[in-house]
This record gives sequence, C-alpha cells and structure tokens, in this order.
Amino acid sequence: MSEDILEKTKATGALYFSGIDGEKPFELWRDFDKDLGRELSLFITGRLYAREKIPHPTRQLVTVAVLTVLSRPEELKLHIQAALNVGCTSKDIAEVIFQTFTYGGIPTVNTALKVLREVLMEKGQWPVQEE
Repeated sequence: MSEDILEKTKATGALYFSGIDGEKPFELWRDFDKDLGRELSLFITGRLYAREKIPHPTRQLVTVAVLTVLSRPEELKLHIQAALNVGCTSKDIAEVIFQTFTYGGIPTVNTALKVLREVLMEKGQWPVQEE
C-alpha cells in the first residue's frame, strides 16, 4: 500500500466525517475484522471518495439521493452530515431529497427529510431560515 493512499484516506475522511458523533462504518467494520475494515476504508475513502472527477459536494448530493431512494436512514444521516461538511447547504440537500420522489416515493422522501431535520436540529440549524 502506498503512503499516498493512506494520506488520501486520512484527508478525505477528515473532510467528510470530522465533527460527526456516533459510530462510523469504519469503526464497525474494524470491530469485526481489523484488516478488512482497513482495506474497505482505504478503498472507499482513499480511492473512491478521494477521486477528483466530480466535486465533493456533488459526490455527497449523489450519495444523499441514492441513500434516500434506498431508504437507508442511518447511513443517510452520516452522509447528510458529510454533505454539510463539504459545503452543501441544507436547502441543496432538501432539494435533492425532494427530487427523489419520482423514483423512491413519498415515504422515502418523508424519512429522509426527518433525518435532515434531525441533523439540522443537532447542529442548531433548525428551523432553516428563508432566504
């Protein structure tokens, strides 16, 4: 493994997940298999999320959309926090969630909006101020 991948993993992990409370996926993986957890983290965070093909905010908005449609609220919470960390606004995130209605349905949108509201409340950013 190169030092470059290790550094990219650390830098991207800090960018996305710094200041986020709660268990991160890497910690869960590591608890069950330390070596596999490390390899998954190096690949996902150091190779995939660190790619500079699209901007980090775009990458996180795509992730929010996918997790909304798949109705994965626990993972969605982590990635809403990451989206805010990389510069997405709560209005951008809400709009992406609304956009998924056609493909995921109202129940998935409602669940995702509740997760967004929970994150914003935890950060003291609720209610969202009108522009």
